[in-house]
Amino acid sequence: METIAERMTKLRKSLGLSQMKLSKALNISQAAINRYESNQTAVPHSVLIKYADFFDVSADYLLGRTDKPEGKFYKNEPEVLRLSVIREGEWTDFIEACFDPRSPMNKKLKEMLLSISGESVLD
Repeated sequence: METIAERMTKLRKSLGLSQMKLSKALNISQAAINRYESNQTAVPHSVLIKYADFFDVSADYLLGRTDKPEGKFYKNEPEVLRLSVIREGEWTDFIEACFDPRSPMNKKLKEMLLSISGESVLD
């Protein structure tokens, strides 16, 4: 439980938040936050989730199962690549429509953007 208290305190202080400001943001009493951070009270599951969401860390990090704030099973993938509306080929269509084919940099720009997006380069 000591690890949880330390990490909760560290996260709050890393953003320069007082316990009072954090209590308002999370809708938790300041007294409760003080008890959690001073290791006087066990932190309820619902509060751990609020902390994880607010500070964008994993519950594993808060619980001390990993020292990586992003968690044990974190997969770093940009949000845009997780969206189901962007399918294979849509980037190609989008990029093709954005560039003037008469531009001398047309092909180079398209290749660079497609490379970043992970799609195959145009011919």
